[in-house]
Amino acid sequence: MNKDPNLDSTAPQAKFTHVDTTGKANMVDVGDKSQSKRQAIAQGFVSVSPALMQQLVDNSLAKGDVLSVARVAGIQGAKQCSNLIPLCHPLMLSKVQIDFELQQQAMQVRIVCMCKLTGQTGVEMEALTGVSVAALTLFDMCKAVDPSMTIHGIKVLEKQGGKTGHWVNEA
Repeated sequence: MNKDPNLDSTAPQAKFTHVDTTGKANMVDVGDKSQSKRQAIAQGFVSVSPALMQQLVDNSLAKGDVLSVARVAGIQGAKQCSNLIPLCHPLMLSKVQIDFELQQQAMQVRIVCMCKLTGQTGVEMEALTGVSVAALTLFDMCKAVDPSMTIHGIKVLEKQGGKTGHWVNEA
């Protein structure tokens, strides 16, 4: 239903918009696109040891409230996306929200980033960057306790707005 033709070998080849006719990198011109409300939600996970999970639950890490710091870092990361990803447009985000879920049974922290704006291009990259920077910050602040943490499962869950409307990752 909402399959990406670039991932489906049976689908007709989609035209990549970030390269020009000679194959050179190209920033897409969105100037003629109409403005619409857009939103994207991404998630990622950090697998942790039982000892670190307990310290996260108790908020007893020596470096302080690491989830609050990681939340602010993720928000800053989303806002800086176009400085990090060369062909991304600088966007006027109207909302960035980072949430954490301590999944004690799975020994992992789930990170969710939601980004919103009214504009001419989507906010998937900003949501992915927010999750990534929050995960990296969590790793940085906790590596003394658990250097074997693993960051994984970063993906877009949902996007709204633009010509594709509402899309949900059903994978």
